[in-house]
Amino acid sequence: MISNDKQIKPMSLRRNFSWTFTGNVIYAACQWGMLMAMAKLGTPVVVGQYTLGLAVTAPVFMLTNLQLRGVQATDAKDEHSFGEYLGLRISGSAVALAIILLIIWFGGYRGETAVVIMLLGLAKFIESVSDICFGLAQKHEQMQLIAKSHIVKGILSLVVLVIILIVTGSITLSIVGLIISWFLVLVLYDWVNTRNFSEPQPVFSGEKLWPLARLSLPLGAVMALISLNSNIPRYFIEHELSIEALGYFSAMAYLIVAGNTVVSALGQSASPRLAKYFAFANMKAYRRLLLKLALLGAGLGIMGLGVSVTFGREILALLYTPEYAEYAGIFNLIIVSAGIGYVASFLGYGLTAARFFKIQPAIFCIVTLVSLSSCAILIPIAGLKGAAYALIITSLVQLLVSLLAIVYKMHFIPAKR
Repeated sequence: MISNDKQIKPMSLRRNFSWTFTGNVIYAACQWGMLMAMAKLGTPVVVGQYTLGLAVTAPVFMLTNLQLRGVQATDAKDEHSFGEYLGLRISGSAVALAIILLIIWFGGYRGETAVVIMLLGLAKFIESVSDICFGLAQKHEQMQLIAKSHIVKGILSLVVLVIILIVTGSITLSIVGLIISWFLVLVLYDWVNTRNFSEPQPVFSGEKLWPLARLSLPLGAVMALISLNSNIPRYFIEHELSIEALGYFSAMAYLIVAGNTVVSALGQSASPRLAKYFAFANMKAYRRLLLKLALLGAGLGIMGLGVSVTFGREILALLYTPEYAEYAGIFNLIIVSAGIGYVASFLGYGLTAARFFKIQPAIFCIVTLVSLSSCAILIPIAGLKGAAYALIITSLVQLLVSLLAIVYKMHFIPAKR
């Protein structure tokens, strides 16, 4: 298919990384600040409700989002128009909301917890539309547009949440404030920016959307499994322990976002280039760039562990409350799992750039089974420490299986020349 996208000169990889890193750091810091505000202005139960809502809604939207942003950004040969990506994203997000309603009903969630989950689903809907706008900018290697959106949305979200929490103390009203903030950023900035590249006219023709959905479904399944994997410990903690314990665990786990920010910035910036290397059979450049990314991920993990071992208790007490510092040993284990996960994430970017979509659901089915088994065995007998060990085991399996898939793709399924 011939693309209608306007041609704009891409920025350098260094500038794209700089913008992406800056935007992601500020946005992640603001998200971090929101969790800190909940911990300091509320209780671990409030943190638990919020993170449970994210744990319920995230896998659903990851599935229905179909990883269309990644598919779009690596669509080097313009096989689909932006309208098709946009139409499929809107349709999938509507399906996601219906699924979340069913989960709330059949999952037995009631009262404020049910309301929090549903409101976060609405926020995810808005976020998913912004995300597909980001995919168009990423495809054209204009990451500064994405970064600016993240900066504005992050700061606005933090300010709104803190003000509402101070004035009302209500997590429900705080999330309503987030929804309004995210909608304004989508309409006034993200949507407008798409006109730099293409007219934002969604296509809802089944004949056009089905081939794209069929192509992307394996990646959607993969992203849902990835999200499910990260949240499986949360489900078990809430069920086997308490929502308060979930609040403590989730707050500590969120601290690995600093490393995730670097991984995400580099992975997103490097994906279009990795895709071009692989699409045109430049395997030497593809291997070299992927190796650099993997080594950086390992380095981030080692540095993070050094900081957590040395200053873990102080960090937890400062950022949250002194009660959180009692879990410093568990925090160290979470950091170990994060370092392994950084490397595995970069390998995942490599698989996506190589458009090796079909193998990824199999990889994460294996990882999901390992996560379920580890959590089912370890959390009932070892509590939060068991959850941390389950994270380590799961990350190791993901790393090893992803590496095998990369080697197989490079040596046995060469790119078309």
